[in-house]
Amino acid sequence: MKKLFFTKMQGIGNDYIYFDCFKQEIDNPSELAVKLSDRHFGIGGDGIVLICPSKVADAKMRMFNLDGSEGKMCGNAIRCVGKYLFDNAMVDKKEISIETLSGIKYLTLYEGEDGKIAKVKVDMGQAELEAEKIPVTLKKGKIISEKAMIGNKEEVITCVSMGNPHCVVFVDSVDGLDLEKIGPVFENAEIFPDRINTEFIEVLGRNKLKMRVWERGSGETLACGTGACASAVAAVLNGYADMGKDITVSLIGGDLTINYTNKSVMMTGEAAVVFSGEVEI
Repeated sequence: MKKLFFTKMQGIGNDYIYFDCFKQEIDNPSELAVKLSDRHFGIGGDGIVLICPSKVADAKMRMFNLDGSEGKMCGNAIRCVGKYLFDNAMVDKKEISIETLSGIKYLTLYEGEDGKIAKVKVDMGQAELEAEKIPVTLKKGKIISEKAMIGNKEEVITCVSMGNPHCVVFVDSVDGLDLEKIGPVFENAEIFPDRINTEFIEVLGRNKLKMRVWERGSGETLACGTGACASAVAAVLNGYADMGKDITVSLIGGDLTINYTNKSVMMTGEAAVVFSGEVEI
């Protein structure tokens, strides 16, 4: 038996199991993600996150979905990584860098009243709109409010990459959607060769969005940071929101503030510890 120490953390309900790999080794993260993410027989979460040493940044983040697949980037998880590093005195500054499979991300940390980090702003980098780089095989160029056959139904989609692929669909109401049925149809559609994360968006007002998300490899989650960023970008491109202004994206787990410019997409939101413990593998 091997004993591993973990911290369960969440960013507006997007919960992962975090392992400090500065102090311990994880032999098979894919298998561990499947085992521990189970909410009945494991710890429970949307996956696991490894906080590792980096040669090019303050730390490196690796994240694995609950089906064992490795994700390139998770906006809610990276905020929690920033909080973990500062609260555990692994960094002593409020401007830090985190290496990911989507490149180096830059974080600004904000303390709460208890001296621990309560909010984190993440520079998520530039939004990628070129279809072949997302990737989407529907057509060349940008896919903004384009009709596409998803399963047996014609949908109007806008596609964005935030280091991982997203398909944004604007709907009249998100409350009545059967995501367990339609989510997998989008995720595995032929036009998305790497599968897709899908955001269903209800426009509440100017610069105000309500979102539900189906994440590839995880299913419906309470929140998705990169998805909120992609949705804000799509809202600007479709005329529902303004570039350079704060856009509030309301998810099941809480709100994120997104600001989209030609240079970058900035995301600000909370990060919190749920509990810490040890598990025998």
